[in-house]
Amino acid sequence: MPNSSSITQFLLLALADTRELQLVHFWLSLGIYLAALMANGLIITTVVCDHHLHTPMYFFLLNLSLLDLGSISTIVPKAMANSLWDTRDISYLGCAAQLFLIVFFLSAEYFLLTVMAYDHFVAICQPLHYGTLLGSRACVHMAAAAWASGFLNTALHTANTLSLPLCQGNALGQVFCEIPQILKLSCSHTYLREVGLIVVSVLVAFGCFVFIVLSYMQIFRAVLRIPSEQGWHKVFSTCLPHLAVVSLFLSTATFAYLKPPSISSPSLDLVVSVLYLVVPPALNPLIYSMRNQELKGAMCKLITVSISEGITF
Repeated sequence: MPNSSSITQFLLLALADTRELQLVHFWLSLGIYLAALMANGLIITTVVCDHHLHTPMYFFLLNLSLLDLGSISTIVPKAMANSLWDTRDISYLGCAAQLFLIVFFLSAEYFLLTVMAYDHFVAICQPLHYGTLLGSRACVHMAAAAWASGFLNTALHTANTLSLPLCQGNALGQVFCEIPQILKLSCSHTYLREVGLIVVSVLVAFGCFVFIVLSYMQIFRAVLRIPSEQGWHKVFSTCLPHLAVVSLFLSTATFAYLKPPSISSPSLDLVVSVLYLVVPPALNPLIYSMRNQELKGAMCKLITVSISEGITF
């Protein structure tokens, strides 16, 4: 039975048994990946180039797009390569890096979504203090705190998980490296330290969830006092996309990690992982731009200018 010191690579879950299905997976993943790259890249470029979008809300949206690009780029390219070349292996260092980056981008995104809820709360419930509470310096500090908190959480989990002795082989039941799959390979009782860290992380995540819920309770109370229909529309066009993104992120991630073992299976784990790691980065740009006329207008203007300059050139 191999131990952690002798393991040089892991075997990932095979996505398909036949060559035809592997190629289908490759082209489907390529399409989703390119769509996510273009959509998030367009949002980042638009926010950077249009000075009218240099506001706290769009600054945080730019950070969200960066995190989405990072999370989907950590998983999909490796899965595409394995499907294209009909391989399953990933090196120990590659697995460690993938595990670290997945936890980092997901943790930082969740903390950033909490910060964005605070931004919406101040904008709607305390508009007179918005410039003071969310100045440019404060926004940079809050975004940096979200990234730093994600890094700290990830460093603790990754260091603890990779220090566990592995006694159950090197075959993972997932198409990428993640903490639950590594814990399944660890020796009995040695994973209790990581379980303790997970409990702490769950408590912190629950605290963020309570903060988001309380923020939106105050927001909806404030909305009910707005007399004009135009004011209602402006508030909902700002808050509903964020609420949709938070709901999609939390529901899929919670089900992935807290589902009963009795219903767990490789195929279900694969579907759920796609829902919370691949779908949000591809859908978030659509969700945020669907009801936001200002962002859609800036994106269309950027595309038009780019096309006209290309034709002129």
